[in-house]
Amino acid sequence: MKKICFVLIILLVFCATQAMAQHSEPQILIDFNDLKADVTREGEDKPSENQATIVDYRSQAGAGIPADELDELKTSLAIGNWEVDLASSSQYRENVMYSYTKEAATIGEAADFEGESMSNLTVLAVRIHFPEAAFNSYAVVKPPFEIPAYMDKEGEEDARKGDKFDNKGILKNVGPIKEIQMVVSGRNFPHGIGVMFKNQDGEERTVFLGYLNYTGWKRLKWENPQYITDVRNRELKSYPLYPKSEPFIKFLGIVVYRDAAKTGGDFVVYVKDIKVKYDLAWKDFELDINDEEVWGIMQKREEARRKAEIRRLGNLHILRYLEKKKMYKEEEEISD
Repeated sequence: MKKICFVLIILLVFCATQAMAQHSEPQILIDFNDLKADVTREGEDKPSENQATIVDYRSQAGAGIPADELDELKTSLAIGNWEVDLASSSQYRENVMYSYTKEAATIGEAADFEGESMSNLTVLAVRIHFPEAAFNSYAVVKPPFEIPAYMDKEGEEDARKGDKFDNKGILKNVGPIKEIQMVVSGRNFPHGIGVMFKNQDGEERTVFLGYLNYTGWKRLKWENPQYITDVRNRELKSYPLYPKSEPFIKFLGIVVYRDAAKTGGDFVVYVKDIKVKYDLAWKDFELDINDEEVWGIMQKREEARRKAEIRRLGNLHILRYLEKKKMYKEEEEISD
């Protein structure tokens, strides 16, 4: 009996150790150098979309949209498409007008940062116009659409993987989070900054990373105070595998906080990337039967999620497209 109990303890510790398995390096949640505009729309003179993250929602368009305008029903995570959403109490016309994002390039002779070259990188540049009156405010810098967790890359010939946005706002197989990092260049403002994300169950969370009262690049970090490093102190559980959905986290945006007692008006900041240290939700085991090949449950389940995500995204951007067509145009714009 004692021998059996000892074997069970060894097995439980082994399973817990596998659950604690981590990547050797922090994993990229999003890197803005990968979101540089590299596609030029017809009629434009410079790139405005990012090829790798283009989402085509023409399938959601009605028959009333002319065929020659269907190309407009695309968008991507190109930095220029990102939005700055001010707190409702701060959404005055001037504040909204002067709060936006754009691409910024580091200079060719930029100094190294933590052993990595910073030369000729594309980063997210954010301008926020906070109220100058003395009251608390915040702004959320967010992508132009909620990043889909289960969308395929275009042109894939093999089985669908739903990995189009992996490491572009999506991280898969995520267990307990150990640390979140952001490489951000401050301009000595006393504002705070944080990151927003949600998991596969739709549970949203905002993590505060620190203050921007410094100049130049810095790696801001949040270390999970509830992360347990010693496997002996962890609650040991056994989780079913197939066909359980793969846990993930989804990047929602960056939050900038302005304190009432601090400087208002214009504010600028630059973000290079966001990385995460985490345990794997589960360790892949080599099994003698391919569950998905036999049952196809995950394929059908994720196909339904993909369709739901593109439908939701398409409806939003078609409404924006129609609103843009109704906007007043000056005579020179019409003649063009």
